[in-house]
Amino acid sequence: MLRIVKTRINQKYRTMSYPDGPPPELPARFVGRPVVSHATCKRGCDLCISVCPVNAIHRSHETGGPVIDTGRCIFCRACEGACPNGAIHFSREYRLASSPRRELYVQAGSPDHAPARHDLAVRIFGRSLKLRQVSAGGCNACEADSNVLGTLAWDMGRFGIQFVASPRHADGLLITGPVTENMRLALEKTYAAVPEPKIVIAVGACAISGGIYMDHPEQHNGVMDIVPVDLFIPGCPPHPLTILDGLLRFIGRIG
Repeated sequence: MLRIVKTRINQKYRTMSYPDGPPPELPARFVGRPVVSHATCKRGCDLCISVCPVNAIHRSHETGGPVIDTGRCIFCRACEGACPNGAIHFSREYRLASSPRRELYVQAGSPDHAPARHDLAVRIFGRSLKLRQVSAGGCNACEADSNVLGTLAWDMGRFGIQFVASPRHADGLLITGPVTENMRLALEKTYAAVPEPKIVIAVGACAISGGIYMDHPEQHNGVMDIVPVDLFIPGCPPHPLTILDGLLRFIGRIG
């Protein structure tokens, strides 16, 4: 017993200081929010559009420049590599979450990050948010990056945010995966079991738009046509820091 106590003392405090301190160091291969420049974009080129594997890019009717839907984007950087003029590049910005779906569209002049604050969540769940996670056909990547937030290093419980076993004990759902047909009814029943008022968080490109499974007949292109969504957290998968930042901004714990 004394050896265990001594070992624990030597380990010291392992939980990161974020958001009171700097965010944890991101890996060198981290890919963040895209940045678009109309000044260097050659109109009519459309190479970025043609190489996107999930059709996440289209031309703006107003400016003619590219618009990237980060709710569809899988952050593969194919568009960045294809553009001969450097009109698209991916930054290190980890703040990807947005409460309005429309703010997931990025074009020239878009802000560094979208608003994620939600008035209901701030007013009712700002100090205690219990979530039931539903993996609606995901590959386990978004699920893993969500679950790691409960570990010692991240400890989202210090903000009053926890995953619970039953939807009847939850304030809302955190959903991953494109919602396969086999999971549709289960998701609907789980949502119905959560007491009002309740919120829904879609994590990852699959849950937001279907991701790489988009338009496959055995899935539903994400959750939006099945349950209402209050927070969107893009990525394939989103980094744990992106998820935590989105949750904290959603409930008003950070700006």
